[in-house]
Amino acid sequence: MTQMVKEAHLTGRDLMEMVQLRPQDIGKYALVPGPRERADAIVKKLQNPVKNFSFMEYTMHTGDFSGIKLTTINGGRFAADTSITTEILCNAGVKAMIRLGSCGALRSDIKIGDFILVTTALKGEGVTQYYVDKNFVPTSDKDLTQKLAELAKAVAQPMGNQVHVGPCWTTDAILRETREHVGHAVKQGAIGVDMVSAAFLTICQLYKIPAAVILAVSDNVITGEMGFMNPDYYMSEAVMIDVGLNLIKQLENK
Repeated sequence: MTQMVKEAHLTGRDLMEMVQLRPQDIGKYALVPGPRERADAIVKKLQNPVKNFSFMEYTMHTGDFSGIKLTTINGGRFAADTSITTEILCNAGVKAMIRLGSCGALRSDIKIGDFILVTTALKGEGVTQYYVDKNFVPTSDKDLTQKLAELAKAVAQPMGNQVHVGPCWTTDAILRETREHVGHAVKQGAIGVDMVSAAFLTICQLYKIPAAVILAVSDNVITGEMGFMNPDYYMSEAVMIDVGLNLIKQLENK
C-alpha cells in the first residue's frame, strides 16, 4: 500500500512558513472579514500598516490602532478558504479573533442592516467534519460576544437597527437553501445563515483561541427580501468595522 511521507500533506504551520510569516510579525488581535474590500477598509484605519503577505487571493496586513498592534486578513467568503486563513492565524499565535461577516436572516422580524451576534453554529458545510465529530458544537467566546453585542447595540439603535444574538447555520450550498433545509435549521434554533462561521469557530476552539462573530444582515431568507444593494446593509457593514475596532480597544484597556 502506498503511504504518505507525512501525517498530513499540509498543516497550518506549513502554510505559515510558506508565506514567511513569523509570530512576531502579527498583532495580538485579528479582525477577520470575508472579502478583500472589507479588509482594505480596515487597513485604511490602521497607522503604518505593513503587508505581511499576499498569497493566492489572501492578503494580510498588520498595523497600529490606538497604539495596539492589530492584524487583518480577508479570511474568505466560504468555509474552505476560511479554514486556510484561520489555520494560519492560529499557528502564528493570535490571541483573539473577531470575524466581521454577513448573513441571511432566518426570522421574518430581522431587517436588512441588523446585526447578528453568533453564539453557536450549526455545521452544514464540508470542512468541520474533518476536524471534529458530529456532536461538536462550534461556540463563540461568551465574554467577547457579550462585549461585542453591547458595543453593537450602542451604534445600531440610533441607526434604527437591532442586534440579535443566537445560533447561525453555516452551509456551502447557497443555492440549496430550500424550505426543507431552512426549516430544519430554524427548528434547531438558527436565526441566521452564512458560509463561514462554523469552520471559523471550530478551528479557533481547537487551538483554544477566543473568537467572536458579528454579522451584518444582507438578506432575509424567510421573507425573500434581498438587500445586497440596500444602503442599510452597506452602512451596517461599515459600522461593523468600527465595532470590532472598539472591542479591541476595550480589551486592551481593561
